Amino acid sequence: MKTLSGKILTMLGWKFVGEFPNVKKSIVIFAPHTAHIDAFYGKLGFNELGIKYLFLSKKELFFFPMNIVMKKFGSMAVRGVKGKNAILQVADILKNTDELNVVISPEGRIYKVNSWNKGFYYMAKKADVPIVVAFLDYGRKQLGIKGIIDDLSDYEKVEVQINEMYKDVKGKNPSDFVLADAN
Repeated sequence: MKTLSGKILTMLGWKFVGEFPNVKKSIVIFAPHTAHIDAFYGKLGFNELGIKYLFLSKKELFFFPMNIVMKKFGSMAVRGVKGKNAILQVADILKNTDELNVVISPEGRIYKVNSWNKGFYYMAKKADVPIVVAFLDYGRKQLGIKGIIDDLSDYEKVEVQINEMYKDVKGKNPSDFVLADAN
């Protein structure tokens, strides 16, 4: 690993695997997200990639003085922000930039959920960008990129691909990680 972030990951016993695809804009799903520390490892991993990115974080984290930390972290508040539709907001941001990869945890929470929030899919579809599948595997102490999904014509097909990529990945709290589920 070549960056300071990569060196920190190595010192902590983590290995970065996979290559970021040759895309300038994307929605990056990052899972599993079962503990607060996942954000720290994710930040280190995305710094190691050397790409331009923006994390989407729940609005509840944007209170003073935490809002300053979150903005420095590279986060933008979403979900329930008054007068804002996150899907349209992210699609507009992506359409009006030359390079940006928007990172979102589709589980939406660090505790077990019954299904994923499909907003990531609609963001990618509306912005006409691919979905990059990033992961954090505590079982193997690996983080990185699993692949890219270009065909967004059918959510259920996308979901099958996502589930296949994440099927053997273990979160910090494995019982809290649930694969995507078409409802």
